[in-house]
Amino acid sequence: MDLLALTNGEVIILVVVTAVPIAALAFAMGAGNALGQIGKGPFAVEYESDLGQKSPEPDGAAGRQAREDEIRQLLEAKAYRQSARGQEPLDVEEELGRLLAERPGGSLGDDAELREEVRQLVEARNARRARKGKEPLDVETEIERQLRELESLGQ
Repeated sequence: MDLLALTNGEVIILVVVTAVPIAALAFAMGAGNALGQIGKGPFAVEYESDLGQKSPEPDGAAGRQAREDEIRQLLEAKAYRQSARGQEPLDVEEELGRLLAERPGGSLGDDAELREEVRQLVEARNARRARKGKEPLDVETEIERQLRELESLGQ
């Protein structure tokens, strides 16, 4: 018998035993960063600051002008759709003036359903405070404070 004579099974095992570690090492060296590079490149946007455009301040002159321009565009599109359907299109300038004259958002304190919901929240909080032995909050004062806090969230 020849010492160097190998059967087909032994050759396959020898190839697998030597090829698998080499392939694993090549994969780890070459493709290790590939997953981390997905979505990267010259056109990738990772953060809002990468967008390059800032929205104008909502209370500033630029913010008011941007708001007016957007409302005008929406109204013009609505008038166009109405005329395309054969309806009488709305007067864009008149509607724009009416919308801009309205106070945006209104006061949250004027919403009766919201006020009732906040009242329920305050009463539940008072019940928890009573169970803990703490002094209950004045319901009306706490409702007003909560509504003021909610109104200031958007600013």
